[in-house]
Amino acid sequence: MSFLLRSARWLVLALLAGNASAAATNDDALVVVTATRVPQAAFDLPVSIDRIGTAQLQDSQWRINLSDALAGVAGFNAQNRQNYAQDLQISSRGFGARAAFGVRGVRLVSDGIPASMPDGQGQVSHFDLGSAGRVEVMRGPFSVLYGNAAGGVIALFSEEPAPGMTLAPSFAAGSFGSQRGGVKLSGESAGVSYLIDRVRFTTDGFREHSAAQRDYLNARIGLGGKLTLVANSLDMPLAEDPLGLTRAQLSAEPSQAGTNALTFNTRKTMRQSQLGLNGEWKVGAGGTATLTAWGGQREVMQYQTIPKAVQIAPTHSGGVIDLQRDYSGVDLRWTQRAAMDTPLTATFGVAIERMDENRRGYENFIGGLLGVRGVLRRDEGNVIGSDDLYAQAQWEPSPQWLLLAGLRHSRVRFDSTDHYITALNPDDSGGVRFSATTPALGVTWRLQPELNIYAALGKGFETPTSNELAYRGTNSSGLNLGLQPATSRHQEIGLKARLGAFGRLNLAAFTVNTDNEIVVAASSGGRTVYANGGRTERHGVEATLRGDYPVSHEASVNTQVAFSVLRAVYADSAGSIVAGNRLPGVPARSLYVAADWRWAPRGLSIGGELRAVDRMFASDSNQDVTSGYAVLNLRLSLMQRSGAWQFKEFVRIDNATNRRYVGSVIANESNGRFYEPAPGRNSLVGVDVRLEL
Repeated sequence: MSFLLRSARWLVLALLAGNASAAATNDDALVVVTATRVPQAAFDLPVSIDRIGTAQLQDSQWRINLSDALAGVAGFNAQNRQNYAQDLQISSRGFGARAAFGVRGVRLVSDGIPASMPDGQGQVSHFDLGSAGRVEVMRGPFSVLYGNAAGGVIALFSEEPAPGMTLAPSFAAGSFGSQRGGVKLSGESAGVSYLIDRVRFTTDGFREHSAAQRDYLNARIGLGGKLTLVANSLDMPLAEDPLGLTRAQLSAEPSQAGTNALTFNTRKTMRQSQLGLNGEWKVGAGGTATLTAWGGQREVMQYQTIPKAVQIAPTHSGGVIDLQRDYSGVDLRWTQRAAMDTPLTATFGVAIERMDENRRGYENFIGGLLGVRGVLRRDEGNVIGSDDLYAQAQWEPSPQWLLLAGLRHSRVRFDSTDHYITALNPDDSGGVRFSATTPALGVTWRLQPELNIYAALGKGFETPTSNELAYRGTNSSGLNLGLQPATSRHQEIGLKARLGAFGRLNLAAFTVNTDNEIVVAASSGGRTVYANGGRTERHGVEATLRGDYPVSHEASVNTQVAFSVLRAVYADSAGSIVAGNRLPGVPARSLYVAADWRWAPRGLSIGGELRAVDRMFASDSNQDVTSGYAVLNLRLSLMQRSGAWQFKEFVRIDNATNRRYVGSVIANESNGRFYEPAPGRNSLVGVDVRLEL
C-alpha cells in the first residue's frame, strides 16, 4: 500500500508539471514502422511506442550517448555508465537490467540491420546519432514479434536527404576534456540520394582511468527510391575501464578508479564495420516485397582485473578476452493490402541470422608485468544462428475498431568447438538448440475521434547469451548447456488521448510474468555462472504527456512529461534470492519533465529538464542499494541565417545543482563493486554550421 501511495504522489506531480502543455503537436500523424512493418499512425496502434525526432536526438546534445534521448521514454531505463568500455545500460520494463556489459533483453535495429546478435546480446555503440533522423522505441506485447530477447525494441533510422546538397560541419567541447567534431554531407539529385557522416569523439573521462576515443563513419546511398545501401564503421582504439566501486570507495571518492583498474590497466579496443542493403518493390495490386541483407565484422580486445593467482587453475580462461566475430543475415517479407470494404493488411516474412565467433583467452601478465597479453588459455569457435518465420495482420472491420495480430516461430542454435585441449583441460565442445513460438494480439477501440482505448497480450522468450552459456561452474570447464530460455507472458491495457489545450496523453498499465528467469548462480575468479531461478513478476504503469503551446505568433512553449512505476520482483526463492525481492538495476519510479521556450525571430531556445529516479537495488539479495536522485539539466541555443548559411550555437549544463549520485549499477558484481557514479555539474558548448549548395 505504501508503494502505491508513493507512486500516486509521483504521478500527481507529473501531471501537475504537464499542465503547462497545450495544443497537441502533430506527431499523432507521424508514422511508425517497428510495430507493424507498414506505415501506421502511432495513435491508432494497440502498442506502447514513442518516436524520438531529430531535434531530441541532436539539439544541444553530445550525439554520442543514446541515453540522453531515451530519458523521456516512459518504461525505458537508459543509464550512462560513464564507461565507454562497457556501453550503456538499457532496460525495458526491467528486461535487460542484469546485463553487466552490452545490451540484452532489448532488440536493437539500425536502418533495418539488427544490432542484436542471434543470442540476444547487442550494442548501441555504433549508433550514429549525428545523422539519425528518428528513433522508434517500442515496449510491451508486440515487442515479442522481433524474436529472441525482445523485451523492447529500439530502431534507429538515418536522416532522409533533402534535394540539392548540404554540408554540415559541427564541433562541441565540454567538461573532462571531451570533444566532438564531425562533418556531414547529404543531398539528392536525379533519383540518387546520399548521406555521409564522419565523427570523432574523445574524452579524458569523469573518473580516473576512463579516457576514450571513438571514430564513426555512417553512409547511406539511395538508388531510385527502391534500393538503399547502408555502410557504417566504428573504430574505438581506446576505452579505459574504471570498473565499478564498492560502497566504501564510493563514499570516499566517486571519481576514483576501481580496485586494480590501474594495476592491470583495464581497457578495451574495438572495431566494427558492416554493410547492408535495403530494397522495396511494388508488385501487383497492393503487394510490396521487402529485402534486407547485411554482413559485418566486430573485433574486441578487453583486459580484465583477474589476479594471477586465480588464473593458475588449469581450466581458467585467463584475464584477456580476444573476440573476432563475423555476422550476416537476410530478412525477406511480403506485404499485401487487400482490396476489401474493410481494410486488411497482411505481412509474411522469413529472417535468417548467423554469427561466427572466434573466442580466445589469454593470461593478463607476463612474469611480473601486469596488464599485457600473455599465454593462451582459451581457444574456441562458436556459431550462433537463428531461423525465424513470422506473420502479421492488421484488420479494421469498422471505423471504430482496429485489430493487430502476429505470430513468430524462432529457432536458435549454439555450437561450440574447443581448440584448446590439454591433459588438464578437456574437450569442452558442445551445442544446444532452442525454439519458441511467440504470438501477440491487440485491439484498439476508437471510442472518440480524440480518444483510443486498447488492449494487447503476447508471449515472449529469452535464450541465454553466449556469455551466459560460457561456464558450467566457477572452478570447472565446459559449457552451461543445462541453462534454459526464460519465457514471459505480457498483458497491457492503455489509452491514447488528444486533450486539446492540455496536449496528448498516453497511458498504459501492464503485467509481465516470467518463468525460468536467468539469474546469477555464482560469481568468483572472474567467472559468472548463471542458472534458471524460477518466476518473476512485473507490474507497472507508464504515462506520457506532450504539448506545444503557442504563446504568441513568434513564441511557443514545448513540454513533455514521462512517468513510470514498475514493481519487478522475484516470485520464487532460490539461493540468495528471497521471494519478494526486487530485481536489481530496476528503479521503482522515474520521472522526466522537460520544457523549452522558443522565440522564432532570433532562433532562441531556452529549456531545461528534470530527471528523477528512485533507488535501485544492486544485488539479488537486495542487501545493496543506491539512493534515489533528481538532477536538473539546462540548455540554451541561438540560430542565425544568412543566405545559404545557417549557424547554431548552444550551451548545456547537466546536473546544474551539482548533485552527487550513482548513475547506474553493475548487478550482482562478484566483488561488491556495484556502483558506477555519475559526474557532478558539467557543461557542453558547441556550434553547428549548415551550408545549402
